[in-house]
Amino acid sequence: MFNHKEFLKTLTAKPGVYRMLDEAGQVIYVGKARNLKRRVASYFTKQALSPKTRALVEHIDGIEVTVTHTELEALLLENNLIKQLRPRYNVTFRDDKSYPYLYLSIDETYPRLMYFRGAQKGKGKYFGPFPDSGSARGALHLTQTLFRIRQCDDSFFRNRSRPCLQYQIKRCTAPCTGLIGAEEYRRDVTNAMLFLQGRNEEVIKNLAGPMQAASAALEFERAAAIRDQIAGLRKVQETQHITKGKGEIDIIACIRQSNLSCIQLFMIRNGRLLGNKAIFPNQGDGDLEGELIGAFISQHYLAGGGKREIPHEILTSDAAVETDLIETALSHQAGRQVRIRHRLRGERAQWMRMASENAELALRQKLGARENIQQRFANLAQSLNLDDIPERIECFDISHTGGENPVASCVVFNHNGAVKADYRRFNIRNITLGDDYAAMRQALERRYSRVQKEAGKLPDLILIDGGKGQLSEAEAVLREMQLDSIPVVGVAKGVTRKAGNETLVFTDARQAMHLAADSPALHLIQEIRDEAHRFAITGHRQRRGKQRNRSVLEDIEGIGAMRRQQLIRYFGGLQGITRAGIEDLAKAPGINKNLAEKIYNHFHAES
Repeated sequence: MFNHKEFLKTLTAKPGVYRMLDEAGQVIYVGKARNLKRRVASYFTKQALSPKTRALVEHIDGIEVTVTHTELEALLLENNLIKQLRPRYNVTFRDDKSYPYLYLSIDETYPRLMYFRGAQKGKGKYFGPFPDSGSARGALHLTQTLFRIRQCDDSFFRNRSRPCLQYQIKRCTAPCTGLIGAEEYRRDVTNAMLFLQGRNEEVIKNLAGPMQAASAALEFERAAAIRDQIAGLRKVQETQHITKGKGEIDIIACIRQSNLSCIQLFMIRNGRLLGNKAIFPNQGDGDLEGELIGAFISQHYLAGGGKREIPHEILTSDAAVETDLIETALSHQAGRQVRIRHRLRGERAQWMRMASENAELALRQKLGARENIQQRFANLAQSLNLDDIPERIECFDISHTGGENPVASCVVFNHNGAVKADYRRFNIRNITLGDDYAAMRQALERRYSRVQKEAGKLPDLILIDGGKGQLSEAEAVLREMQLDSIPVVGVAKGVTRKAGNETLVFTDARQAMHLAADSPALHLIQEIRDEAHRFAITGHRQRRGKQRNRSVLEDIEGIGAMRRQQLIRYFGGLQGITRAGIEDLAKAPGINKNLAEKIYNHFHAES
């Protein structure tokens, strides 16, 4: 048992970060403090603690601390550790991906507009960030519809002799074949840039002159095309949320209900709403709105080395905890003043109401989905005559092509749905080609030997995509590992292999079972089985793709990456190497007579 009194005797009062550990030495909570001694001591006082904090204290077996110079340094370190370790009792947000942008390569004669995600190293203009790929691709599609800027890569562009399909469907003006001049294309690019910056009225003014000129010159087809562009822009203005301000603003609304919380993030850039996304925290059951908002802002903007863009202003539905400290940290990282505000009026209050309504809707949908899956779990327990409703189900599947490159998948579901962080894939090796039974045995052995070794979570039910043969292998493996108390069910496809005709096979004396096509239990089994299949086949395709991209020269001992490149460069490709004799091979840079014989024999062994 952790002796907190002895620990506190030597603990410093300086600012820093503390990490609480359980019996296994795993970090279960990370926190920061202006005064480490006072903050850590607060966990062990007799004053009333929240249920979540009491549960945390009961599992503490040790505490580690890192002293920092300032509380600001402690805040930054805390968020990086939470992102890295994802402790059990911290609120965490799975929002690791960088946001997408639209990229315009303005330095080219005919610039290219494209969807982009990653480090912004290329010369050109970046528009965004967009909250998700759907918003970014929607903006790209709309911009192409209105201004017909090319999206193809440079090699495709340079080698065209006639217009591609994008020209036929009126998404490009075919600059690759000279159907539009550089000056006119540049005007389209300028208008597209203004449009992406939310300056629609300027675009309409720019188009009005050319439309009138075309009409005066009796170029009625061109005048009609420009008129349609203006009409399209007017229609976009009616549907888009355009604000009076021109700043960069993020709106964060938090809603809690039934021990579930939702953060709704709206992003406004250049006075234009780019989109929104719902984010659900992990382990946020007992936290108040202000605590969740503070944790989200810190992890979203500060963790990860400052790669995420920080807006000038952040509007929140509730006051974030330690607003002043977080504001200082954001300003320090952004290199300019950043404001966090929650007392809102006028237009800003309307934005917040919109964000809160979207958060409520997302939360209702999440609660409805969770309630539905819990009902299906209960129905499954009843249909399979299980002693208890399973809390955790794991399902295995094998994927291969003609027995080659087999990959096994393990997917995990609980009462909240898919637990993707616990998914695992296994590249199956050293088995007879096409032996699905041996593949299933290897996957189960590797999965549960590791779970037992690391004291991980065991399932309450295991599903096997297969019939009696695969099920017998699973039963044997679990018996060897003394895990045979876990029920195992095989999901065999029917004769027609159609959904709804699945046969459920058991390890005990029970007869095989068919559930009704409208059974909630069957729908749950199908969903889990299909997810296991999708995860397995994706892994198999990746493995197969790597195999196809692998050079046959890699199988020759003594031929490393440098010599492979020299050989290919010297002979002009693999075909030239296979046709060369030993004397010719020995003339290549870095290849002696011995290596030349190895290479020659490798390609001519059968003949």
